[in-house]
Amino acid sequence: MIELEFLGGAHTVTGSKHLVRTSRATVLLDCGLFQGHRAEANRRNRSLPVEVTRLDAVVLSHAHLDHSGALPVLTHAGYRGPIYTTPATRDLCVPMLEDAANLQEADARHIARLIARGVDLDPVTPLFGRDDVVAALAAMVGVPYHRPHPIAPGITLSFLDAGHVLGSAIVVLDIVDGDQRGRLAFTGDLGRPGMPILRDPEIPDGVSWLISESTYGDRTHPPIAQSHDALAATIRRTAARGGKVVIPAFALERAQELLFALSLLRGRGAIPAIPIYVDSPLATKITDVFRLHPDCYDDHAFELLQRGAPFDFAGLTYTSDVEASKAIDASPEPAVIIAGSGMCEGGRVLHHLRTMVGDARHTIAIVGFQAEHTLGRRIAERRGEVRIFGLLHELVAEVAVLEGFSAHADQ
Repeated sequence: MIELEFLGGAHTVTGSKHLVRTSRATVLLDCGLFQGHRAEANRRNRSLPVEVTRLDAVVLSHAHLDHSGALPVLTHAGYRGPIYTTPATRDLCVPMLEDAANLQEADARHIARLIARGVDLDPVTPLFGRDDVVAALAAMVGVPYHRPHPIAPGITLSFLDAGHVLGSAIVVLDIVDGDQRGRLAFTGDLGRPGMPILRDPEIPDGVSWLISESTYGDRTHPPIAQSHDALAATIRRTAARGGKVVIPAFALERAQELLFALSLLRGRGAIPAIPIYVDSPLATKITDVFRLHPDCYDDHAFELLQRGAPFDFAGLTYTSDVEASKAIDASPEPAVIIAGSGMCEGGRVLHHLRTMVGDARHTIAIVGFQAEHTLGRRIAERRGEVRIFGLLHELVAEVAVLEGFSAHADQ
């Protein structure tokens, strides 16, 4: 009998984990981190709802941490089997998972220092370390799109392009179990047709059972060109009053989509020639991976890449060290700053927000989903005060919520 069990990513948008069982095999689809309130996330992420010794294979749809981030937890628990994914996803997981391990270690050290000063907090132990990341990466097997590959007794895997982020895949499993057979399709996260850089999502055929995301099944996004125009208008009015636009952005895909948009806007003179900074070491590394995989691009993006755009253009600077990051805030000139994290829960964007949140000249542009209990959500809701680095700040800066940049399929 073919069975399906939802272990995460159902009735929520994070922690994707789905278990497929037959009489001969057990396969896990995705192994993502639950993201949300710190205590609940810690509890959920430390408890794997699956026995790793029973797994024959793991299939990863794409590199976002809510789909891939618990893979090192899996290897830490003893999983030594294969992890099947696309070549681009495998390459993206290197900086993504390494960064996740580094952030956890830094967070644990920070909490330890606070405890040493007498703050009443519970110690934090990282979910996983670099050795667990290395084990997960070593287990990854790159399977190109459209190439059927047996992964367990009676189960053959194929990947179709999901058009969501670089390397994202619709997982198609052809399953035979005794006299029962069928095709299971798991969309992972689906992209939107007509978006820049990536090809449109493909459509599997002959599907017996479908697991589909529905993050934005209740709405229709505005056309991407309209979102580009809204971004341009935000930049123009902020620059006119001498301010900076800080954009909290996910390092994977959103940062690259923004660069694509800014390159087009700069090229047609729709925005002033002010400096544009990518102030995220992770986004910089991921952009390097994008340059390695033009095989995932649509025709227009491929042509632009051949000419050097959209990830390198006049006025664009990738900052690496902390001092260069601080210099951006110290400069009096208008600028656009793309910085992580996308939900304002960590990273360099917090330092920019601390500097700019109380100044009406500046703008905070929200271009991605903001989960409950995050600083990004409180800014998007335009709360009167927001807490940054433990201190309350009055929210005086303009807040521009640009919803059309979503990489998720809509209604």
